[in-house]
Amino acid sequence: MSIAAIIVAAGRGTRAGAGAPKQWRSLGGRPVLERTVSCFQRADIARIIVVLHPDDMITGLKLFGGRVTLVAGGETRSGSVRNALDSLDPKEISKVLIHDGARPFVDPDLISRVIDALDTAPAAAPALPVTDALWRGAEGIVSGTQARDGLYRAQTPQGFALQPIVDAYRAADHAASHSAADDVEIARTAGLPVTIVAGAEENFKITWAEDFARGEKLIERERKMDIRLGNGYDVHAFTEGDAVILCGVHVPHHKALLGHSDADVAMHALTDAIYGALAQGDIGRHFPPSDPQWKGAASDIFLRHAGDLAREMGFAISNVDVTIVCERPKIGPHAGAMMECLAQILQIDVTRVSVKATTSERLGFTGREEGIASIATATLIKGA
Repeated sequence: MSIAAIIVAAGRGTRAGAGAPKQWRSLGGRPVLERTVSCFQRADIARIIVVLHPDDMITGLKLFGGRVTLVAGGETRSGSVRNALDSLDPKEISKVLIHDGARPFVDPDLISRVIDALDTAPAAAPALPVTDALWRGAEGIVSGTQARDGLYRAQTPQGFALQPIVDAYRAADHAASHSAADDVEIARTAGLPVTIVAGAEENFKITWAEDFARGEKLIERERKMDIRLGNGYDVHAFTEGDAVILCGVHVPHHKALLGHSDADVAMHALTDAIYGALAQGDIGRHFPPSDPQWKGAASDIFLRHAGDLAREMGFAISNVDVTIVCERPKIGPHAGAMMECLAQILQIDVTRVSVKATTSERLGFTGREEGIASIATATLIKGA
C-alpha cells in the first residue's frame, strides 16, 4: 500500500489579477503548478494526481508528460477532489494527501509530518496558530474583536486514510460539499477526528497579485543560499594503552591510539570535513604537527576552531555525520555520549549530529585490528 498526492489546480484564480490562471503564471521562471508538483516529487511521492480544468489538459500534458496523472476537474473544488479520489484504487493506495496547486513552497519535512501523523490518525493537516489580534469590521470600521485562543490558519496538504475520506465525500450532500471550506471540514462532518501538525510560514497560498512578489523574494533568497558539503578521513594506529578517545569520549580498550595529539581519529575526520566545506585546508594547516605546543593536545581544540571559523565566515552547521571503522572497541554503547560531546563543542542541537560505527568485515588494517579509521561529512549553510 502506498501514498498518493492530489494537487488541485482546476480553478481560474481571478483574485490574483489579470492574465492566465495563477497556477500557470511564471514564478521564478517556472509555472507555479510545476513548482508545486516538484515539491511532492522531492518528497518521494510516487503517485501524483493533478486536477486540471478541462481547458488546461493539453497544457498539462505538455508540461508534465507522463510524470503525473491528469484528471479533469469538476464545477467546484469539492467536485474536483471527488474526481481525483474516484481515480484511486484502495487496493493500491492507503493514504492520500490533498494539496492546493497554488502552494508552491511546501517542503518535504511538512509533507512527512502529515504522512507520519496518519500512522495513528485517520486525518491530519498542517496549520499555524493565529498570533495577530482579530477584529470584526463593517463598512471599513472596526465593530468588535475576536478571541484568538485555539484558532489556527489552515494549510495543505491535508492527509487522510483513503477509504474514510472517500466515504466522507460520498456522504456529503452537494450543498454541504460546495460550501465546505476545505477537505478537513468534509472529514469532520463525517465524524473523522483531524490531527493538527505544525505548518510553515513559507507554505502560503498564492491568492492575490502581490503574493507573486512575495514568492519571487523567497526564490531569490533560496538562490542566494550557499550550501557547502565537506568530507574528512583519518586513520590512527593502535599503540600500548588502556583506552581510546573517540569523539571526545574515553572508551575503555586494551590499546590506545597513536598520534601527535590525543589521536581522536573521529574528531579529526569531522574537523577536516568542516575545514573542507570552508575550503580552508585541513587540521595540519591550522595546527601543524611540527609545532610542539600541539603534542598531546585535546582534539576538541581543533574541532572548536573549525566550528568558530565556520561562524566567522557566515555559515551555520546544518548537520554532521561521523562513521567510525573498527572491529573493536564497540561504539554503540558510547554513541549517545559522543553525539552530545560533538554537539556541545559545535554549539548545535544534538539532533543534527550522527555518530555510527561499522566494521571492515575483518579486511584490511582495521580488520586486523591494527588501528581505527573514520570518515565524516559536514553540511554548512549560509543565507538560510
